[in-house]
This record gives sequence, structure tokens and C-alpha cells, in this order.
Amino acid sequence: MRLRQVCLVAEKLEPVLSDLTAVLGLVVAYRDPLVIYFGLENAVMPVDGDFLEVVAPVRENTAAGRFLERRGGNGGYMVLLQCADARAERERIMALGIRAVFTLDNPAYCCTHFHPRDTGGILLSVDSVAPGADPTERMCMWEPAGPDWEKAVRTDVVSRLAGVELQGEDPEALARLWARILGLPLRGTGPCGCAEIQLQNGTLRFVPAADGRGPGVGAFDLEVVGRARLLAAAEERGCEHTEDHVIICGTRIHLV
Repeated sequence: MRLRQVCLVAEKLEPVLSDLTAVLGLVVAYRDPLVIYFGLENAVMPVDGDFLEVVAPVRENTAAGRFLERRGGNGGYMVLLQCADARAERERIMALGIRAVFTLDNPAYCCTHFHPRDTGGILLSVDSVAPGADPTERMCMWEPAGPDWEKAVRTDVVSRLAGVELQGEDPEALARLWARILGLPLRGTGPCGCAEIQLQNGTLRFVPAADGRGPGVGAFDLEVVGRARLLAAAEERGCEHTEDHVIICGTRIHLV
């Protein structure tokens, strides 16, 4: 399994999108017109061969809107993992009693969004791309990012998506649940003293929900190569930050 995309949700795309691009040095590669199906608008930004997305509701009574209400504002929304065969993974995971809330199957892209009530309150998507594409290849095709996303790659400020921090009231139980869902072992206690699952290109880290916002994507990790530039931009944009993290869209971004 590969960590391919992290999705944030905001009440409005702006100023969140401008903060993300200015502070992290990223460029928008694609705005997917099909997300209107979910009542959303979006923007997708490559981080080398992986992706950061932000979505915002554009109509009433959307799942994203309810999420914003439940968690008290902007925050981390969804984790998208890439595998070799998402249809096979869908069958295996649903056989565990984990429900699908959305599926898509086309020649270039297959995905399953799994019900947050079955995944510890966190929206998970397990996806694959066209047969023959190598999911371990750094710049593997990725339909959600549009046809020309490689042209938008910038790595002079941040160079890699390195991990995601998933929070819950019982992080150990959450870690065991995700290990079962993904069919991957728990790595035990990581450097932060919490349970971890090692993916092909990063880490899923399970921590207590200590910010009063309940279960969700609390943080993600970016490998930073232009720290001084990033922190100067965060200061200029008024984003809360320290030497080691910045907060944008209600989400902690660890600079590793």
C-alpha cells in the first residue's frame, strides 16, 4: 500500500488554498469537475509524485459539510492509499464487515471510499490505476490529479509526503482496526511512542485525540528542503507555526 494523497476540507477554498500554495511552495495541478457529484469543489497539488488536496462544499447537506460541523471547522478529511488491485482489496475489506460508501470503476481508475463509522471516524479510500501501471513507481499515473499533473510538480520547499497522523479516543484500538483493514502489520511503538503502520512510502501514526476535535486526520508529515522560505511565508500569511510545524486548514503539518 502506498500513501498517495491526503485530503483536507475547508468551509471555503480561499484563503486555505492560497496559504497551502504560498507556504508549501506548491502549484495547483487540477480542479476536478466531477467532485460536484459530492457537492464539492477542489484543488489538487502534487508533492513530488504524491498529492495534497483541499475540498470545500458548494451546496447544503453534504458529507463534507457535516464533517465540518462535527469536527468544529476546517481539518484533515481523507486518506487515499494506492494498491495494485483496488477491486480485490474492496472485496477483501468488505468481507471484514467494512462498508463502502462510494465506488468507482473505470479503465484508468478504481476506488472505494469506506464508511467512517467502520474505520474509526476517518474517511479512507483504497484505489488503483490502469492495469500495467506500477504503483511503486514514483511518478505513477494518478487520474484524480488530472492529465498533466507532472508539469505542476515543485520540490524546492517540500519534497515528499512522508506520513499521516490519525487520532482517536483509543489510538491503540484504532491502529489495530486499520491494520486489519489494510492487511498490514503494526510496527509497534514508533519514535513518538505511538503505534504505526509502515506503508511503501510513509507511515500511518495513531495518536490520542487531544485537541477536543474527536477522531480524524490530525496531521501529516512533509519532508522539507526549504525550511527558512516556508517559515517566512507562514509568518507573512499569519499561519500559526513553530520551527517544526505549521498549521493550515486546521491541520498540523509536521516538517520532517
